[in-house]
Amino acid sequence: MKVAVVGATGMVGEVMLKVLAERDFPITELLLVASERSVGKKLTYKDEEHTVIGLEDAVAAKPEIAIFSAGGDTSLAWAPKFAEVGTTVIDNSSAWRMDPTKKLVVPEINASELTAEDKIIANPNCSTIQMVLALHPLHQKYQMRRVVVSTYQSVSGTGVKAVQQLENEMNGVKGEMAYPYPINRNALPHCDVFMENGYTKEEMKLAREPQKILDDRTFSVSATAVRIPTAGGHSESVNVEFHNDFDLSDVRKLLSETPGVTVQDNPDTNTYPMPIYAHDKDDVFVGRIRRDETQRNTLNMWVVSDNLRKGAATNAVQIAEYLVQHKLV
Repeated sequence: MKVAVVGATGMVGEVMLKVLAERDFPITELLLVASERSVGKKLTYKDEEHTVIGLEDAVAAKPEIAIFSAGGDTSLAWAPKFAEVGTTVIDNSSAWRMDPTKKLVVPEINASELTAEDKIIANPNCSTIQMVLALHPLHQKYQMRRVVVSTYQSVSGTGVKAVQQLENEMNGVKGEMAYPYPINRNALPHCDVFMENGYTKEEMKLAREPQKILDDRTFSVSATAVRIPTAGGHSESVNVEFHNDFDLSDVRKLLSETPGVTVQDNPDTNTYPMPIYAHDKDDVFVGRIRRDETQRNTLNMWVVSDNLRKGAATNAVQIAEYLVQHKLV
């Protein structure tokens, strides 16, 4: 299995290599790919040194799988070129997510839709992945009507420049700004760019992607996305109205039996999900499960996950594992 990691020198690329190694993904030849300025750099994978190559050389090598984490423009330009030579591309950017001809995949939910003909597969937004993984079993049983979500997203979701900004501000160092305002001791209701409707691009991803992943447009999602000064891990306050009523003990049982979900929900012992505990883990953690007492058939819960792992790298590697397991590459 010849595998290319495109964007290998970036923040998600580094985690991608870590996850591939941890899960012992079957690689016979690894191609580490990045932009021209990084070509020739040395990176280590499983104690073996690899030299970073450019995109043209990677396409010429015709890998079976290419996992992209290099930004939307790179994906739009290069994913089709890989696909043309028979490579299956798993793309972490937003470039292909809402393309009606491309699958948007969370493996625990809809990997079974994949076929050998799917040469460009989209990885959902990090905030979307953790939310739909928690909502999917509940939607199947109780049928969602409306979701209201507020996110508390870490600076790592913006990238290394934002992490550096937070560290600089915490240490009283002046430096380059990833955000229009300080992030330390602050909260910015501004994730990604603002759109004409007043929502940010991140908020619209949360609104649209779940409908595509669950293949259901009978429910709606309203989102407010906020950046907070945590280095890693996204948190979400999720309020979901169902068509059918539920029992809280059944909700907890259903979630605890869902692959990829861990329930942490005991107010008596102050047990609830937090980014500090989700760090470097692949599960989505759910807690603060309680009934919304202001309207019928409505549930509140708190959902936390490591955005660089399940929100990006791990989900992409799980897609690759499914492709290999079912001989689709």
